[in-house]
Amino acid sequence: MLRGSELEALAAIERGDTIADLAARLEYSESYVSRVVADLAAKNLLYADRDGRRKRVRPSDTKAVAVYRDLVRQYSHIDFPELLAGKALEVCYYLDRPRTVADIAARSDNYRNTVNRVLARLRDRGLVGSDNGTYSFNGDFDRLHEFARELGHHLHRQRLEAVAPSGTVLWGDHDEFLAQTATEIDADGFHETGLARFAAFDLQFLLPDRRYYFYADDLESIPPADLCCHTLLIDDDTRHRSYCLLLLSRVDVDADELRDRATTYGLEDEIDALCRYLETEGDTKGDRLPDWTEFRELAADYEVTLPA
Repeated sequence: MLRGSELEALAAIERGDTIADLAARLEYSESYVSRVVADLAAKNLLYADRDGRRKRVRPSDTKAVAVYRDLVRQYSHIDFPELLAGKALEVCYYLDRPRTVADIAARSDNYRNTVNRVLARLRDRGLVGSDNGTYSFNGDFDRLHEFARELGHHLHRQRLEAVAPSGTVLWGDHDEFLAQTATEIDADGFHETGLARFAAFDLQFLLPDRRYYFYADDLESIPPADLCCHTLLIDDDTRHRSYCLLLLSRVDVDADELRDRATTYGLEDEIDALCRYLETEGDTKGDRLPDWTEFRELAADYEVTLPA
């Protein structure tokens, strides 16, 4: 998310500093600090204004910066830039409630040893504690999670605005997000999702004016399980649930895998209801689940085979 030098600069910067002032405080060369400042300015985490031949810098007014600098001021004896370097911010992102090492590792896609090392550093400084195998923040150090979350979502918005200025982030994780736009996005890492993506599975629907994209740096295409979850995040009405049910009936999606992906998106109950609906042939009732007879007719219209 941020390099150690960027965290150092955000912690040390004072309103009105020149590059020379900041370099002296950090004990780095002016050329190096100038590059760090340029990187932070590109992320809209600080502002750099020209004052004659000098450039003056100041923290941006983003919530992430405010939370971080508040922590630095309140706990000046803690070296936050060192503690939060590497994978630490990613671990803090997923420590929104008591979690096990295995849970954090799975959610962050890191090795357990990596998560253990981060938690050990935070525990040694008294920032986190453990109880029966779960870890959680001590006291108000849960603001580290707030910082990680706000920073992640801020960077998502910055990335989206660069390719779709009027776009909206609908859902975000540490390094992935779902966005709604009015225009097409043709950029690395952005994958079209939602109803438009159903065409890849021979399911053609009337499409809305809005477009939906999922950003993930290392993803080649949207798997059916994720497509189903994205569709429910976009709109969880009866129509969208019916379309998801068509997809799950047409494509062989492992129910355990689907439920596992639902956990990532916070859709455990919604996906479980869809799975049980198909498993029981409509005996599972719900206010946003279609009548089984009506769903069978819909499936026939789209040539989707259901159990007899």
